Amino acid sequence: MRTSIRRSRRLGAFVAVAALTTGLLAGCANDSDDGSSNADGGNGSGKGKITLTVGTFGVFGYKQAGLYDEYMKLHPNINIKENVTTRTDVYWPKVLTRLQAGSGTDDLQAIEVGNITEAVQTQGSKFVDLGKDVDKSQWLDWKNAQATTKDGKLIGLGTDIGPMAICYRKDLLQKAGLPTDRTKLAGMWKGDWAKYVDVGKQYMKKAPKGTKFVDSASSVYNAALGGGDERYYDKDGNVVWDKSTGVKKAWDVAMSVASSDMSAKLKQFDPTWDQGYANGTFATVACPAWMIGYIEQKSGDSGKGKWDVAAAPTAANWGGSFLGVPTATKHQKEAVELAKWLTAPEQQAKVFAKQASFPSTPSAYASLKPAADTTAYFSNAPITQIFSDSAKTIPTQYFGTKDQPINTAITDVGILQVEQKGKSPAQGWDAATKEIKDVLGQ
Repeated sequence: MRTSIRRSRRLGAFVAVAALTTGLLAGCANDSDDGSSNADGGNGSGKGKITLTVGTFGVFGYKQAGLYDEYMKLHPNINIKENVTTRTDVYWPKVLTRLQAGSGTDDLQAIEVGNITEAVQTQGSKFVDLGKDVDKSQWLDWKNAQATTKDGKLIGLGTDIGPMAICYRKDLLQKAGLPTDRTKLAGMWKGDWAKYVDVGKQYMKKAPKGTKFVDSASSVYNAALGGGDERYYDKDGNVVWDKSTGVKKAWDVAMSVASSDMSAKLKQFDPTWDQGYANGTFATVACPAWMIGYIEQKSGDSGKGKWDVAAAPTAANWGGSFLGVPTATKHQKEAVELAKWLTAPEQQAKVFAKQASFPSTPSAYASLKPAADTTAYFSNAPITQIFSDSAKTIPTQYFGTKDQPINTAITDVGILQVEQKGKSPAQGWDAATKEIKDVLGQ
């Protein structure tokens, strides 16, 4: 879910962030990983109709906001099925395999920002040029640039971006003797993720039984990394992950969490993480805009009014996606029309209203208003303002072809070695390094 930004790009893929918007991510989810459909819009078998499949990861919000049903009412000849995979790192390799085979892809395929450079540079010919069918000025310039090939082909339409905040359980912080006012909390950790860790240390002194301050060290890593000036590639497309100051700072703060007792040691987007929300296992979580809908869904009715939202230590972006149409689809014209409609400003505003996913279309910003239920769920927090303020100062970042697998190696191998297996930070880094070198073929 989203906000806005500005950007340009070069050789690699440039993910700048500096205006106002954000994201569906990205993603998170509660749907099947086997490619099965989880949404047919209530049209039964869709007999006699054209069935369009939409491949996504996590909770994109289209089904939840009723957009599929709305589109099918407008187009009685169309039946829509959504195929959802929970984790991006599982979803994208499957998509690559099918793109390369020239068959098996969905009619519309979501692409996460961490994969967009690889899609642009290695799979551009496998996607329809959507730039011929849309008014590109509807989207942020930097968002279009991320999905544009060297020869000017636009392979994806921007859905959202992910400005950062901190979502927290007021009831748990209160029991631990900490402030619950969002402004006071934001002031305690303003300017430095290390200050956020310090608040965690205070929390753990009087933590309610069975609870921790954060869900995982990986979430803190991703949030801190999203606010740095540099991640895994430089602006010329060179791999610099092992020299990146942004990576080092994010790793260090993640290690301070992983080596302490303040983490619930959960792997994000796994079932145990979902259960952690439902059971109130952790008090805070690094919260890009797209996670608002995820928390509301996973925490359920029991979490209503207990959650609140505060500004993050630093402005950061985590997530943001695109919709592309593979050339292999048998219904190219119809798929392009659906992609255009789902990513239009009006529809992006509807998704925001449902789950606070920030649009990548600036014209939608003036009318952004979260759903009353969402506002109530998060204690009437000024969600739009918090995420917009974050998006205005997010630093420019450059993404590369292997950005997502490098990130996964650090979070799911390196950090987990320390957090879950008791390894030292040095051993965790070594494990991540080995995995990354395998990814890069070194």
